[in-house]
Amino acid sequence: MVKGLYTAYTGMINQQNRMDVLTNNLANSATNGFKKEGSTSQSFDEQLAIKIKDSSAYRMPRVIGDVSLGVKIGECYTDYGQGAFRVTDNIYDMAIDGDGFFAISYTNKAGETSVKYTRDGAFTVNREGYLMTKDGDFVLNQAAAQAGNPGQAGFIQVDPNLPLVVDENGDLYQNNMLVAQIGVVDFADYNFLEKYGENMYDLVEGGQAQESTARVTQGTLEMSNVNVVSEMVEMISISRAYETNQKIIQSIDSTLEKAVGMAKV
Repeated sequence: MVKGLYTAYTGMINQQNRMDVLTNNLANSATNGFKKEGSTSQSFDEQLAIKIKDSSAYRMPRVIGDVSLGVKIGECYTDYGQGAFRVTDNIYDMAIDGDGFFAISYTNKAGETSVKYTRDGAFTVNREGYLMTKDGDFVLNQAAAQAGNPGQAGFIQVDPNLPLVVDENGDLYQNNMLVAQIGVVDFADYNFLEKYGENMYDLVEGGQAQESTARVTQGTLEMSNVNVVSEMVEMISISRAYETNQKIIQSIDSTLEKAVGMAKV
């Protein structure tokens, strides 16, 4: 095996993975509450290289040195940094200023219901007055969000014909009367959050919801935290690194072709 070919190949695979992650970030740069992702790289363990068929020392192969076997794909991570706010003046649009997530009662195609978490506060109200997401999932109140209960008892219902006022604690008022408190929770360890879809998260086993100290802002939406300019610059860097590895393979292939041709002569 020609180690240079393998090293360049692993480099191309790693750059391709970085490009996939970056492309997904750019595709969701306009998605409300989207958190950009990144990828890491790891090197294979170095191996000790020795001379083979070396008779200079009896049964003692001569050490050449350490040889790197290339790079491998590391872990993907999520940047939970807050995105910019966009004012919409829609009374049902809400944004979280600080650390925390809205709790949603999500029903999949199989009819299974579970609690999902999101930073996307683009809500609406149906004919019955239930506060819902744009995709038709019910928004949960604080008690249900804290308990992780997606049942109907945790749904928020308001009068769609009356103005709605939301304070920074997430309390919903109509006619100066408290109607409900929107569910906003945080997590001690975000490593227990698993991405679901574009801008929702699932709490895996071992994770625990806790009270959030974030403020709720009415009439605004949190945008994606993707910086399009920096992502484009990174895309150029990845493309050049990929091309470099590609040229290495071409150079080695050309060298091998010459070697084979000379051997035939």
